[in-house]
Amino acid sequence: MNYEKLVGLKDKVAVVTGAASGIGFATSQLLSKAGCHVVLLDINTEAGNEKTNEINEQGGKATFFTCDVTSHEACKAVIQKIESDFKRIDVLFNNAGVIRRKNIVEHSEEEWDLVINVSLKSVFLLSKYAIPVMVKNGGGSIINTGSGWGLKGGDNAASYCAAKAGVVNVTKAMAIDHGKDNIRVNCISPGDTDTPLLRGEAEQLKLDTEQFLKSSGVDRPLRRIGTPEDIAKGVLFLASDLSSWVTGTSLVVDGGGLA
Repeated sequence: MNYEKLVGLKDKVAVVTGAASGIGFATSQLLSKAGCHVVLLDINTEAGNEKTNEINEQGGKATFFTCDVTSHEACKAVIQKIESDFKRIDVLFNNAGVIRRKNIVEHSEEEWDLVINVSLKSVFLLSKYAIPVMVKNGGGSIINTGSGWGLKGGDNAASYCAAKAGVVNVTKAMAIDHGKDNIRVNCISPGDTDTPLLRGEAEQLKLDTEQFLKSSGVDRPLRRIGTPEDIAKGVLFLASDLSSWVTGTSLVVDGGGLA
């Protein structure tokens, strides 16, 4: 069997946000290995360039653009640049996100807006300009990063739960609206994954990082937290032809935590 043909990503253009670390970088690496030219987007220019160089040095094809995914002007400009340079967008992975471990009373308005804008508004902004490019080229696949806490509540993470629940449901709405254009839209909902975001939670909660990571996995059926590569494999499935009749769904990748 020709697995490269089965995956169907050779020479496709994939755009990944929050790509300079964690799940975004692991997914960029995997999509590159699957044959994509990956466009990494991140607000951290230094780290973005470093990770892009790493992919290229490994024999992949990657390009980096600095992008503030909360800015309408920045998102519009970067999609226009990508279309100008590559003439197409086949995969969009809306992955950028932040978390503030606070309840409603403790939240400042600025913190609330930050979490909603980075995690949810960015999905709107990047998709708004990427979808017409996909339509011109016959379709594509959009994957949005949700969370287990987008499907159920969590403690001291009110804005994050709100944002991720929004991501889960806007995914369904986008799938309904753009299926006619051969654009599939799905959501990947990770459980606790060893990323800078999760480690940052320990700091916000004033907990020992390693103990926090261990405790986050102990009650899951698979007895561990996830790795960025675990989540990247799910994104690869949703981006590829392996999921050609899958749209409007949320793929939970959490070691059985929600079960």
